[in-house]
Amino acid sequence: KEKPQQGKVVAVGKGNKDHDMTVKVGDTVLYGKYSGTELKLDGSDYLIIREEDILAII
Repeated sequence: KEKPQQGKVVAVGKGNKDHDMTVKVGDTVLYGKYSGTELKLDGSDYLIIREEDILAII
C-alpha cells in the first residue's frame, strides 16, 4: 500500500452555501498519491485539491 502524500495548505477557497471549509491556511494535510491537479507557478510546485480528497489534517 502506498504511503499518503503530505503537504502544507497555502490557500483555501470560500467553500459554498452548503459547506464551510474545515481546512485553513498553514495546516499540514495528508492526501492520496493521485489526488488533485499539479500546478507550476513562478517556479514553485503546487497541488490543487478538493477538501473531500484530504485524508487527514495533522
